Amino acid sequence: MTIVNLISSLNLMVSVFFIVPFICTIVVMPYLIQKLKENNIVAKDMYKANRPEIAVNGGLIILLISLLSLSVISLFYCSYILPANYVIIMVVTLFALFGILDDMVNIGRPAKLILLYYCSYSLISCATVTLVYVPFIGTVDLGIFYLQLILPLYVPVVANLVNMHSGFNGLAPGLSLMVLITLIIKTMANAGVMDILFIVCLTGSLAAYWLFEKYPARIFWGNIGALSVGAAIGATIVIEGFIFSGFVMLIPHVINFLLYVYWRLRPEKYPVAKFGKIREDGTLEVPNPLTLKWVLPYYFPMTERQGVNVMYALTGIFCIIGFMIPG
Repeated sequence: MTIVNLISSLNLMVSVFFIVPFICTIVVMPYLIQKLKENNIVAKDMYKANRPEIAVNGGLIILLISLLSLSVISLFYCSYILPANYVIIMVVTLFALFGILDDMVNIGRPAKLILLYYCSYSLISCATVTLVYVPFIGTVDLGIFYLQLILPLYVPVVANLVNMHSGFNGLAPGLSLMVLITLIIKTMANAGVMDILFIVCLTGSLAAYWLFEKYPARIFWGNIGALSVGAAIGATIVIEGFIFSGFVMLIPHVINFLLYVYWRLRPEKYPVAKFGKIREDGTLEVPNPLTLKWVLPYYFPMTERQGVNVMYALTGIFCIIGFMIPG
């Protein structure tokens, strides 16, 4: 088989792992939305004038369809699915279960970080290298420090960053989709996609799901979706060794977190507020500029859709930069 034929065959296989869950999610989502509403599993959309009730916990269907798709496709491509995929499945599923628990019980941030550290601990078995690219220095071997600290901590940190950078219709799923697609393409460019085929399935399902949560949203993904997809992003980064380039892709998420930290350190000046309001002209009225999605609406008249598009553009820039960085 020539190199051209090999690349063509690989692209076809990856397309199958993406398209099958995409189609399944497109088919299932209308029925799921209806059933969630019938069972009153809903939340109010706070950035609409009449605050309609929207179905929630759609993130669960992303995970379930990803699992189903991988199991069906593996009947035809079993030899291509490396063991790392099954470790990723376990990690992502544990984060999803934790998301359900977090919706039921307020665990607290310190306990959450400790528990999620051990939810991602099994990824250590998938780490084939401990080399990390450091700007201006080059590649550094971090050894046991990478395995025991960076790897299991990176995943819960990313999951929480994804969970925090949300609030507008389609914002968090859309940003996560951009990062995952960039990571998959970067992995394929390095000829190593076999160990993240489950991530390809999850990305295909997420792409279809995003069509239902983008403005105007018909469903929200909840903590289940944010934590499981965030874990998928983190797991891909650490398994492929994209520690620095992955960080670059997530810089807008990091900025959002740092703004939140500053906000919490100044409670006397910036009281706690989870949501903004909608003006009569449809523009956003936000309480402060201390989450990234509120910065521009705080200073300039802007609708929710415009605010989301700005966040997409910003993350898109950092995804391109991250893709071009070697590690």
